[in-house]
Amino acid sequence: MTVKATKTHRPTPNRPQTGEADFRRWTPDEVVELKLLPYSSARAVREKCYRRELFFHRDGGRITFTAEDLRRNSELGAVEPLTA
Repeated sequence: MTVKATKTHRPTPNRPQTGEADFRRWTPDEVVELKLLPYSSARAVREKCYRRELFFHRDGGRITFTAEDLRRNSELGAVEPLTA
């Protein structure tokens, strides 16, 4: 057997996995449609962005979200238990 045949591919835990979603940008309409954030309308998402209450990007004057923005926004709503 060769070394290549015996080696199994295991992702390293320290290196983040990159995929297509890491390069994708979502609009507020797509975020609401796909239920990526807990808001019921794209207007509510936009207003939160205007008030700078959410992480987002301004790509050419348009509001967009990356996967990292969505992860950070989900952490904003996290509640820690009292025992922590």
